[in-house]
Amino acid sequence: MHSMNEKPKAIAVQLTNRAEKIVRNGHPWVFSASISKIGKAPRTGDLCVLFDRKTNKLFATGLFDENSPIRIKILNLGRTIIDKDFFVQRILAALETRTELINSKTNSFRLIYGENDLLPGMIVDIYAGVTVLKLYAAIWFPYLEALTNALAEILQPQAIVLRCSRNVLKEIKQQDLEGKVIFGELENEEVVFLENGIRFSANVVKGHKTGFFLDHRQNRIQVGKLCEDKSLLDVFAYAGGFSVHALVGGAREVTAVDISEQALEMAKKNAALNSYSGQFNTIAAEAFATLKNLISLQRKFEVVVIDPPSFAKSEKEIETALKKYAELATLGAQLTEKQGVLILASCSSRVSEEEFLNVHQDVFEGIVQEFDLIEVTTHDVDHPVLIPEAAYLKCAYYRRLK
Repeated sequence: MHSMNEKPKAIAVQLTNRAEKIVRNGHPWVFSASISKIGKAPRTGDLCVLFDRKTNKLFATGLFDENSPIRIKILNLGRTIIDKDFFVQRILAALETRTELINSKTNSFRLIYGENDLLPGMIVDIYAGVTVLKLYAAIWFPYLEALTNALAEILQPQAIVLRCSRNVLKEIKQQDLEGKVIFGELENEEVVFLENGIRFSANVVKGHKTGFFLDHRQNRIQVGKLCEDKSLLDVFAYAGGFSVHALVGGAREVTAVDISEQALEMAKKNAALNSYSGQFNTIAAEAFATLKNLISLQRKFEVVVIDPPSFAKSEKEIETALKKYAELATLGAQLTEKQGVLILASCSSRVSEEEFLNVHQDVFEGIVQEFDLIEVTTHDVDHPVLIPEAAYLKCAYYRRLK
């Protein structure tokens, strides 16, 4: 691992035939077993120069990551110099694909989505005038100054906040970098931003991930429209994204369920940033037990949203995840009014859309209530999908017919 003052070096690399084909086809990951030859003592952040096995010509460049199973993260098919201009070009290209999102009613979006914006191991989220840079790979530390300067020049933010994943913090052994303001000044770590005209706040220093989940934006807007004069049950509500859109959209009554009291306090705070007339109830308790309890109380809601955390972080968890999705569909179905809408979401990239929908069909075939699939939505435009591993979000809308 290079310190931030150490200059990374260029390392010559050759891959196995199969891995070379995969890289040429555009996949940006090279696993350690795919490297057949590599220069001496590479360190995290070194520039890997990949040479063709047959012609020995340079065909790609990437960054070396000594502590990751993805040993080389490809940046370019061809030559690359990593300087401020490199970052400026990639940031401008990412901005261009998101122009339809950014308007007077929405000033929060994901600007860089890792590999899908050709900057692997990096997320950049914008909350009004504050930019949050989250690093999931230590490869970028030697280039942090150039990256910060490029972000500052293009975005002209009030502040840039650096966040790091747990693995990265362990690797760099600099805990003080987590939540550090690396450009400008941050007046308040809770930043108020707009999502389709609705106000939310994100704690950009201590909040989960970068402070808020931006990926469900379109679904939240849609739920807001669906909930006019209706009741909503929002399960795994976190900071109340769905709940607040529903309240502002004219919901009569909203019940938000989350195991974290702290998350529900944020939900109430977010609701209070807006004006609404409906009733807002919160239940701080475990979701599965709460749903069973609501069923025993014979409660029904006109709209039910169930958006759990990722149940399958690894291959071996897939089966358990599918069982949990089935149980949530079963419980949610019993809490949905006739002609009501049940919305089931998954953010597990290891569970495919097909598997997710099949679980629901199996559940619906075995119960009294009848449900019809209205639509399935995926990521918003600020979460483009260039590699299959990046497609994690799926959200299925069902209408209860009887």
